[in-house]
Amino acid sequence: MDHPKLVVVRTYLNRFDAELAQSALEAAEIESMIDADGSSGTQPGLWLGGVKLLVRDDDAEQAAEILGPAV
Repeated sequence: MDHPKLVVVRTYLNRFDAELAQSALEAAEIESMIDADGSSGTQPGLWLGGVKLLVRDDDAEQAAEILGPAV
């Protein structure tokens, strides 16, 4: 079974902003996941690379349109 390729559609400074964006994608029926620190977001000190919002490669263009320009 092939697994879909996941791509980072946005990187946020905190988990709250990433979850807001994830909600917008969910409303558009686009599945996404948050990659914060490898420990389910419980270690904010490890967020050095930001909080990443990932979607399937096939959904990346539509997700970027929904989220608007990166700030």
